Amino acid sequence: MMSHKLKSVHELVQLTKDFRTDGKTIVLCHGTFDLMHTGHIRYLQRAREEGDILLVTVTADAYVHKGPGRPVFNEQLRAENLAALACVDYVAINHEVSAVELLNTVQPTVYAKGSDYRAQSDDVTGNIVLEQKAVEAHGGRIFYTDEITFSSSNLLNEHFDVFPPETKAFLHDFRTRWTEQNIHDEIERLSDMNVLVVGDAIIDQYHYTTALGQTGKGNVFAVRYDLEEQFAGGSIAVANHIAGFVGNVTLVSGLGSVDSHEDFIRDKLRENVEPEFFYFKDAPTVTKRRFVDGDLSKLFEVYFYKEDPTLNEDSGTVVKWLEDNISKYDVVIVPDFGNGFITQEMVSILSLKSKKLAVNTQVNSGNRGYNVIHRYPRVDFVSLNEPELRLAAHNRHDKLEVVTQQICARVQASQLAVTRGTKGVMMYDRSSGDFHSVPALSTRVVDRIGAGDAFLSLSGLCVAKGMDAELAAFIGSVAAAMDVQIVCNRESINPTVLKKYVSTLMK
Repeated sequence: MMSHKLKSVHELVQLTKDFRTDGKTIVLCHGTFDLMHTGHIRYLQRAREEGDILLVTVTADAYVHKGPGRPVFNEQLRAENLAALACVDYVAINHEVSAVELLNTVQPTVYAKGSDYRAQSDDVTGNIVLEQKAVEAHGGRIFYTDEITFSSSNLLNEHFDVFPPETKAFLHDFRTRWTEQNIHDEIERLSDMNVLVVGDAIIDQYHYTTALGQTGKGNVFAVRYDLEEQFAGGSIAVANHIAGFVGNVTLVSGLGSVDSHEDFIRDKLRENVEPEFFYFKDAPTVTKRRFVDGDLSKLFEVYFYKEDPTLNEDSGTVVKWLEDNISKYDVVIVPDFGNGFITQEMVSILSLKSKKLAVNTQVNSGNRGYNVIHRYPRVDFVSLNEPELRLAAHNRHDKLEVVTQQICARVQASQLAVTRGTKGVMMYDRSSGDFHSVPALSTRVVDRIGAGDAFLSLSGLCVAKGMDAELAAFIGSVAAAMDVQIVCNRESINPTVLKKYVSTLMK
């Protein structure tokens, strides 16, 4: 073990001050270094030739956004592997999303990167440009090595069991039709879209607890309250997911006139989301308070809402707003949670006037059985889970493909996606009659709440942009895979991280 080489970032900063005083040239390398291979070793050896001292920093586990199962090796093991190399003088773990702050504090003479970073336009994160500015701001320079390169992601995907066999088979077949650059380009095409989101606003509250066991005087399960967290969910979360990929988003939703949470909601909206709020009479904004254990398993939940809310304004006010404005938008995306905001009059306008319409009608505890997709006479893209689909068809037993075709025809949809949890997604393209299956693309699940909203957000945009149905299902599935690794709606889907996730899958 080379434990004397392992330092904190703070200790590196102190060391570099001493090295500079002694007139030594300091070289810094930074990366994930998840699977050490010949390319890494050659890169580090060449970097060492540029100076007297070679420092290497590794990205902490929490900031590795390279897709399912990554990092394979934890931050401590990755640091120890680097410290074992003779060419490396010191190693530290960087607890930041990029090396920019690190470069500003360590201030190396040379910042060495591999040759694959030389074409800065190929860096989907955009970090290399910021890192170059940071190192040059302190009189340093960036240096690109020209050693042999390998893809760690490719090696991990091929030789480590990151994916189950069916996922590996799917990705192998999918890569014959699509390239990493194809998909990135298609995602970029979404940026000029003007999007309207219409749906219920929901406040999601998590009360985290620790189990105490059965009470002493009855058959009651007791827990200890630890802390609570609040999230902006429902249509708010959908609008925020979409806002990262397009220029403009308008959100039309209903808030309570009591317990509105409006300040919290406005604070959580992304800058390019323009809200149009209407207010319920004598009702709160829909709030779902979930009591969860340390593993985020739900113990029970409490709804704060009114079953049949009425708006302070005449309901025709929302209808008139839609009639006056809906033609401005390239696509209308409707997360319909069945909590009372979306009236049948609104449904009629949405179905009749939208250029493109993407809808999910959710079945939940507050509306069970009453909120089905065929309340919309016409939808371009439908996203439902399997129970929602079968409930709409009143069909429990026929093959899923048969039920999908029935509902797709009934609402005149061009495409219909069925989300199936650990079984992935099935996408039906009515014009071609083809079914496309995409397996689940995450190997780790933190919290499933919101994954369907993430899928609707991205696949809805892709379908509206005219993308191939299989690709739309794939991009939506990547968004869902990312979302199940996020607690509730703590974060929205980040386009840069989504592209990196795609890159890992396509290696």
